[in-house]
Amino acid sequence: MKIFAIGDIVGESGLNKLNEELPKIIENEKIDFCIVNAENTSGGMGLTIKDFNTLLKMKIDVITMGNHTWGKKDIFAFITNPKLIRPANYSKGVPGKGYCIQECNGKKIAVINLIGRTDMGILSENPFTVAEDLVNKLREKVDIIVIDFHAEATAEKIAMKHFLDGKINIIFGTHTHVQTADEEITEKGTGYITDLGMTGPKNSVIGMDAKASIKRFVTSLPERYKLADGEAILNGCVFELNDDNCKTKSIYRVNYR
Repeated sequence: MKIFAIGDIVGESGLNKLNEELPKIIENEKIDFCIVNAENTSGGMGLTIKDFNTLLKMKIDVITMGNHTWGKKDIFAFITNPKLIRPANYSKGVPGKGYCIQECNGKKIAVINLIGRTDMGILSENPFTVAEDLVNKLREKVDIIVIDFHAEATAEKIAMKHFLDGKINIIFGTHTHVQTADEEITEKGTGYITDLGMTGPKNSVIGMDAKASIKRFVTSLPERYKLADGEAILNGCVFELNDDNCKTKSIYRVNYR
């Protein structure tokens, strides 16, 4: 089985790039299951119902979110959609769910969304203890467990890899919008990459207009971020799992420019 995980969609250009490239990638790479992080899709922050409906028309199995889950108030109208999940370690009682279970090729796949606590500015439960509880709950119910860890610190993501090594099948990081070159398969068969990268404007500062971003860093004034224009890139990672034991047997990065 091949699972394709796609890095944060940023703005309209990222959404259009995904719509353009995804059918070709699925066909050429023989993808069975697709996961997309969409928390930056609409204007760079959040997800509108219009853009959500566009995603639903694509061959996407699970849509994950992150620190901008509530960036667009539209989301409260569709947060219960079975394909959409938000970080499981958000405060108890918030709407939506932190994981979902889908079936593909006779296998039950659980996808869990988590958010980091280091330099994220979000009050959340401990992602490690929440992950441990969910994995223990799901291990006997599903064949495959995948985690999207939406976090800033590489150390926090790498620590999570070691914490869950051999207990889950795949863990990938999102949020930083820069694809890392550290994809690996652990000795216990877990596929890992620190960050998938982004699907959004190429000539930008992680999807945002470079001039506005530079002004913020140079002057320390609260210059408003705005989306960059122009050509988009698509970043992601393909994980191929052994059909017998569901351990990751190959992993490779995808970078469409």
